[in-house]
This record gives sequence, structure tokens and C-alpha cells, in this order.
Amino acid sequence: MNISFLDNWRKRRGPASGAALTGAQEEDPQGVAQLLSECELLRARASDAGIGLDDSTASLEALDQMAPRWRDDPDELPWLGNDAGLYLGTVIVRTVPGAVWQVWPNGRPVVRLASGREVDVVEAGQQWAADGAPELCQRYAEVAEA
Repeated sequence: MNISFLDNWRKRRGPASGAALTGAQEEDPQGVAQLLSECELLRARASDAGIGLDDSTASLEALDQMAPRWRDDPDELPWLGNDAGLYLGTVIVRTVPGAVWQVWPNGRPVVRLASGREVDVVEAGQQWAADGAPELCQRYAEVAEA
């Protein structure tokens, strides 16, 4: 994958850190959105379960029905939760008018709605991965109504 801001940052500083996203958001918002939408672990687990992730609300519903086998692995749980949050954010950004990625100064990505409200999708994904509630499609519905 060719993400210009990341390539330029690495040339100047070495391997990327979370805080690198803060400045990159303004330089290359599409590159940041592409990076945040990867969600490799979640996509692999969904594929193993026969679920295709097409960045739609229907795919969120399918994820909610997936057996939570990751809860048996304390090392995988936080990573999968992070990916679930990023995927939720990706669906929101692609389907809710005016929603965009915003990166906080500490490097944490959130979704900013047209109203200015910021949604911590990573926290939502981690809650979902740990407890299954609230469901991803429910979180999406709450955000889409706002």
C-alpha cells in the first residue's frame, strides 16, 4: 500500500507511532482513512466465519452474529476490539453524510460527525469485543440518527 504521508514520515523519523497520525490527518486524510480501514485481524476472523466485510451496515449486523472465539485469547481480544472499532468507524465515515476521521493529539482516531460530536469508535469496538454489547449495528444506528 502506498500512503504518502507515512512514507514521508518514515524517511524523516523511522517507524511510525500513533502520534504520527495527528499531523498526517491534515496532510493526507484519504491515506489516513485507508490506513484505519485495514482492520486485518477482524477481516481475517470474519473471513474464517464466512462473513464478507464490504463496509456496509449489513456487515456490522453479520459481525454481531459471529461467535466470539477471540474472548478465549487474552492477547487477541484487545487487537480484535481495536479493529472492530476501526471497522465501525470506517462504515460510519463511508455511509453517514458529513462524518470524517479525526485524530486526537494522542494519536487516537475518532469519528467526527457533521454536528461536531466526536464518537470514540475504538472504545465502542473494545466494549463489543469484550462483552458483545452494545452491538456494532446498534452503535451505528445511534450515530446515524444523531
